Amino acid sequence: MTIARTICLGFIAIIALGAFLLLLPISTASGAWNDPIVALFTSTSAVCVTGLAVVDTGTHFSLMGQIFLLLLIQVGGLGYMTVSTFLLLLIGRRFDIQQKFAIQESFDRPFFLNSQNLIKSILGLTLIFEITGAILLTAEFHRQYPLSRSLWLGIFHSVSAWNNAGFGLFANNFMDYQSSLVVNLVIPLLVIFGGIGYQVILEMYIYISDKCSRKKWSTAFSLNFQVVTSTTIFLLAIGTIALFLTEIHNPNTLRFLPLPEQIMAAWFQSAITRTAGFNSIDIGKMTTTGLFITIALMFIGASPSGTGGGIKTTTMRILTQATQAVLQGKEDIEFYGRTVPISVILKAIGVLIGSIATVITATMIISITDPSYEFIKILFETVSAFATVGLSTGITASLSPFGKLVLIATMYTGRVGVILLMAALLGDPRPTKVRYPEENLLVG
Repeated sequence: MTIARTICLGFIAIIALGAFLLLLPISTASGAWNDPIVALFTSTSAVCVTGLAVVDTGTHFSLMGQIFLLLLIQVGGLGYMTVSTFLLLLIGRRFDIQQKFAIQESFDRPFFLNSQNLIKSILGLTLIFEITGAILLTAEFHRQYPLSRSLWLGIFHSVSAWNNAGFGLFANNFMDYQSSLVVNLVIPLLVIFGGIGYQVILEMYIYISDKCSRKKWSTAFSLNFQVVTSTTIFLLAIGTIALFLTEIHNPNTLRFLPLPEQIMAAWFQSAITRTAGFNSIDIGKMTTTGLFITIALMFIGASPSGTGGGIKTTTMRILTQATQAVLQGKEDIEFYGRTVPISVILKAIGVLIGSIATVITATMIISITDPSYEFIKILFETVSAFATVGLSTGITASLSPFGKLVLIATMYTGRVGVILLMAALLGDPRPTKVRYPEENLLVG
């Protein structure tokens, strides 16, 4: 039982438990047993913080079912190792070496020496952001709904946004809130901060704390912080501009909205597209260009140790920087005065190749099982599932049972990660001292 297998099997166990809970009559609004495919699909989507749905969450599930769903989202967002470690802390057990390495593997960071403090910090940050978001959203929803209803809507959507899940309780998601400044700021900011990763937020907090306490020394940001923040800001700006320009003449999305609402809608979708499945415009009626831009943003996804999916912003920057290094005749990849190790570059290439292979395979299978749908829509669904985004063109619910199973497998692969899943299947690599002679190979 390797660390990779522990994490992968842990997610499978949580998905299975969630499917059982959502299958029960108490979880459905009708009081009848839920459809097994619906229960399994919804549980996988929640634990993998995707947001793809085959039923209307707000009407199909009872209050108890929505509570189960919210718990699954929370567990999925925090991650299996974080939740299991927190439970060990509650009962007073100490970590062993394998658990510490598992935490390090989950976050892909060297947190070996302070794992307990890391878990406590993550849980503290989660509560602060989710409670703050719930209060602001409750105040906004209270304009239309009673306090009890608006409170539940605020809590559910705050947790869903922070964990980049994209599940909503409104039939048309946030399309009725295109003019709401609160919704168009709170939801994207929760998604952004949830997606940039806990390490980035902790570094930001330490930097602000040092400045406020007027310490003589200055905090040096890590390379991860600089790459993640700069790439995130760049993608947010480019995504907003691109979606605004491609959809401004589309009568089904932005054309007939006032200019402020057009800008807010473009900003909302740019922030949401890479990580969560909320929408304030009809995704199924976007232009083909807009869909391709959305697919590209979804595929890139969030950042390492965050609650979002995709190949991650750091992977994209490493690959683009590698391309730039080749064009400039350099042998090293440099970021902000630092050189990236060759092992990290190889891992980024592996993530890209594995991700492309997964998306292509899933798209091909669904194209065979559901040939009546347009290719662009099938590709959109598979990328959304793999990147654990949850945006949909509206075909998810009408896919064949086998097509839904393919999306379930795709969501799971995207959540645990291609590299981690392959390590779980193949086992830990065996070290070797054998080195072969080098020989040039024609490339390009």
